[in-house]
Amino acid sequence: MAANSTSAAPVIWLLTDNKPGHRNQLKGLGNRLRVKAGASLYWIDAPDTRTPLWRALLAIPPGLGRSLPHPDLIIAAGAGTHKLLLSLRRLKNAKTLVIMKPGFPRNWIDGAIIPAHDGIAQNRDTLITDGVINTVTPLARITDKPEALLLLGGPSPHYDWDDDVVFGQVTHLIGEYPEWRWTISSSRRTPGALRERLNELAGLKITVADPDRTHEDWLSHSVAASRAIWVTPDSMSMVCEAATSGVPTGLFQLPERSGSRVASGVQQLVEAGHVARWSDHATVMGGKTGQGKPLWEADRAALWVIKRWLTPASEKQKRVKGMTP
Repeated sequence: MAANSTSAAPVIWLLTDNKPGHRNQLKGLGNRLRVKAGASLYWIDAPDTRTPLWRALLAIPPGLGRSLPHPDLIIAAGAGTHKLLLSLRRLKNAKTLVIMKPGFPRNWIDGAIIPAHDGIAQNRDTLITDGVINTVTPLARITDKPEALLLLGGPSPHYDWDDDVVFGQVTHLIGEYPEWRWTISSSRRTPGALRERLNELAGLKITVADPDRTHEDWLSHSVAASRAIWVTPDSMSMVCEAATSGVPTGLFQLPERSGSRVASGVQQLVEAGHVARWSDHATVMGGKTGQGKPLWEADRAALWVIKRWLTPASEKQKRVKGMTP
């Protein structure tokens, strides 16, 4: 099959292990590449494609079906996709890219997009992002209505979780701002005892959402209807989604566990002004977090990918001619 390296519509394969966080990052980057470069996206489930280690080491691809058009770019996210990605790395005229720090030398493929908390230095073939890529698009306008969204996670390796502490902070906010409407959503990781206590708060001005019964677009709709968002810091993806929306975002306070890269990454987002600490709740509720512009790493990563690999050869020639005295 002929490659599409000079086409205005690049073909991109997205290799997924189907873990929600990894798929979300691929979708976020893929969506922006479709908008900005007119890319055609093709999803490939790595678990459905048996790739022995020898194929990965020798860069010999397994059969993927004749219906797939030849890729210009192959993007993978998740350790479960790495063997398949490496087996494809010598496909003619196809570039290979991994999201997140890989478990193999980065120079085996063409590029990587890695969050800052992984502690990797940026270079020509590596883009370092603030937090993790996601599918959220910054809102053009934040609502004036006094509505707040509370997103609660659960026990994790990165913070010391305490039901009483989290519940106390939730009720403190509600008590401090009685004129506001509140939407509270737990997650599948939230302990059952805390979910029951939250359900008891439901009332005229408090909606408690069941994460097992919300539809796929529930979060984006809820974010768009909010003037403030509060998030527990245990989920980096949840923190980054809230910050990307542009809605003033604050973090519930939980003790960090020493050596946690996720906790370090969340702290970097605080220092950059993308999210605010619990102690700054008046700032968040007042409509400010200090950020000059929303965090939109999917868009920044897409621009980097396009400039690096997807610029048609004809465009590159024009630029070179334009630079010639």
